[in-house]
Amino acid sequence: MKKLLLKTLRPTFFILIVDYLFFLYHYIKSTTQRLRFKKSNPHIILPPAYYMYEAFGISNYNTYYFGSIETAKHILKRFNKYMPIDNIKLLDWGCGTARVIRHFPKILSPNCICYGTDYNLKYINWCTKNIKNIQFSTNQLYPPTNYNENTFDAIYGISIFTHLSEELHYKWFDELIRILKPNGTLQITLSGEAFINKLSDEEKERFFDDKLIEHKSIKVVHRSFASHHPKNFIHKLVGKHKVLEHIAGDIINGKATQDIWLIRKVN
Repeated sequence: MKKLLLKTLRPTFFILIVDYLFFLYHYIKSTTQRLRFKKSNPHIILPPAYYMYEAFGISNYNTYYFGSIETAKHILKRFNKYMPIDNIKLLDWGCGTARVIRHFPKILSPNCICYGTDYNLKYINWCTKNIKNIQFSTNQLYPPTNYNENTFDAIYGISIFTHLSEELHYKWFDELIRILKPNGTLQITLSGEAFINKLSDEEKERFFDDKLIEHKSIKVVHRSFASHHPKNFIHKLVGKHKVLEHIAGDIINGKATQDIWLIRKVN
């Protein structure tokens, strides 16, 4: 019933209303926790609550801020497995409200330069005003970005391809490769087999036939637009470039986690 309801609502404006009501419910429910966080951490600047929800999906400030420090450390550890990280240019593609990239200047060496880009101008305006030591810029829904070819040593994107159409998968992958340096590393998260129960029987057949599954919404990149990624589809997307590692997602406490892919640019 839930799958059918979402399928019906996604192509309509009502999905945006339902999503906002869902935000309000969790915002009110988390009032005590949010007030406690602000009292205990008056020095921490956070974006407006709805910005956080749009970009991350929850209203728990502890998870948003402190959990993201751990996320940054894990990203860095995976990069460091395949490349030196003491003097790099690092890009957060789809940085949103800088949930993760804000922490990198504290854990990288001073020689490193951090960048963040997002299509949402209101996020970038907030980030530019409130987050220091990072160079922010906007991009459009379709590439290219404003970055030069061969700019970055490392790029990561957390749950960005998961909200893109098949057309945009190919366009954005090519763009990320363009702005990566030779032998640079790309780290992305995708919705793999761990999310199989979110698919209908017909979609499962197509998924195991290596077809990208798109749960289309009223607009691409909105959190209600969801793409699901078979392994062989990703290998086709990657093409001549090298898959360094694929970490399959799992079901943890009843919740699916995304696959992690690390890809090296091959000239």
